Amino acid sequence: MKTHIQAINKRLLSLRQALFLFVFFAAATAQAQTKDPMVERILKEANENSQLKMLAHELMDGIGPRLVGTPQMKKAHDWAVAKYQSWGIPARNEKWGEWRGWERGTSHIDMLQPWVKSLEGTQLAWNPSTKSKGVTAEVITLPEVTDSVAFQRWLPSVKGKIVLISMPQATGRPDYNWQEFATKESFDKMKAERTAQTEAWREKMRRIGYNSRELPVALEKAGAVGIVASYWSNGFGVNKIFSAYTKKIPTVDLSLEDYGLLYRLAESGRAPKININTQSKELGVVPAFNTIAEIKGSEKPNEYVILSAHFDSWDGATGATDNGTGTIVMMEAMRILKEVYPNPKRTILVGHWGSEEQGLNGSRAFVADHPEIVNNVQAVFNQDNGTGRVVNISGQGFLHAYDYLGRWLSKVPADIRQHIETSFPGTPGGGGSDYASFVAAGAPAFSLSSLNWSYFNYTWHTNRDTYDKIVFDDVRNNVILTAILAYMASEDPEKSSREKIVMPVNPRTGQQTNWPEQRQPTRRGGLD
Repeated sequence: MKTHIQAINKRLLSLRQALFLFVFFAAATAQAQTKDPMVERILKEANENSQLKMLAHELMDGIGPRLVGTPQMKKAHDWAVAKYQSWGIPARNEKWGEWRGWERGTSHIDMLQPWVKSLEGTQLAWNPSTKSKGVTAEVITLPEVTDSVAFQRWLPSVKGKIVLISMPQATGRPDYNWQEFATKESFDKMKAERTAQTEAWREKMRRIGYNSRELPVALEKAGAVGIVASYWSNGFGVNKIFSAYTKKIPTVDLSLEDYGLLYRLAESGRAPKININTQSKELGVVPAFNTIAEIKGSEKPNEYVILSAHFDSWDGATGATDNGTGTIVMMEAMRILKEVYPNPKRTILVGHWGSEEQGLNGSRAFVADHPEIVNNVQAVFNQDNGTGRVVNISGQGFLHAYDYLGRWLSKVPADIRQHIETSFPGTPGGGGSDYASFVAAGAPAFSLSSLNWSYFNYTWHTNRDTYDKIVFDDVRNNVILTAILAYMASEDPEKSSREKIVMPVNPRTGQQTNWPEQRQPTRRGGLD
């Protein structure tokens, strides 16, 4: 009995000790998480006086797409400078290069035979204008040939014709729709047929002897009067819209549905005829800019925290999630910081980069032109990939990134921080968005990577990347995260370490991989 009582007492003592330790660590944790007045002010301003919807409306709806070299791109730069100045933040447009000036007009694509229908499509970027009445011609498909010699013999037959150059899709339903409603046997059958069709098309293009960039040029030289493509983005109603390769004849992208209609009619011998009327303007050589704004540091003005987002977009839609959301995140974060933290220890600089879509050109130019800034970067925070809340941050191969990013993230509210997975030290990003321009130069730069929200299928470079796709709760989440990280990075008494990891050995080659190489921007685009 005595032994039993002693055992109970020992268990009670252990429980009391455990309770003491729990209370002790809870108190320590609470003390560590004592509310920071500056963080509280950031939260209050972001939640109670958000300007996000106004900024999004003015940029996406009011100005529209921001293709480099267009008047809308310049209008956006000027708008941003004026907006920053209205908030008391000095801002400027900084020229870094020149680009082919071009302005999109209207696109009208109509089927005239065998029956009349207006088709859903648009002219590709930097394509020349048609005459006022457009061009009307029969539509034909690419032939089945044995080799490139046979294709060259066929080429003269395109004279006076409009040529369909994309593979028709096996289905207009995305896979998730099949998964929800089809039988397994039907779904598997469709996928097998689609795979076989795709492989057959690739083999057909191999025999033709031209890649996707070369083929439109060859058809134009052979006398075709128009090119029709369809770059389906694997979702209902979405196509990706990029640039044209033809110099004199129209190149248009059609919806999956209308492209498939034309293709089936042409293949069955119905000789469909369409009219393409695309209006655009050539504007010569125009300057290309970055927009830069700064809140000057009070103690270490020559050290920099950089907020980063590319400003340009493709122009199939208004570039709302690529990268309108990243743009307004950085603008709103700067507005809030100016309001509640007007005298940062380090200079907080925001860069809205031009021509990211053609190869990170604006940020690469800034890195090349401003070594005095890049060499004194405390941190770069870049946001690009869509409207969703940030869910991933990598250390980008900086060996001690955990130490300082961990300190800075500790002040972020738990309801935001809990969604974020981190990977340290990570590996350096060689491309993808503008943070990579800084990483290549050895500056600690981090991608605030977002939740997907079907980004790659539905909004990335598509004709549906519009204001209505923005999830403003998630964007406000990212504003708060960015503003707090900028504040913490500015206040940190320590300079962030730039020590890099030892790069791993490539298992395929047996050679050690290299840190990404700093690349020079294209400073004269589309002018050759």
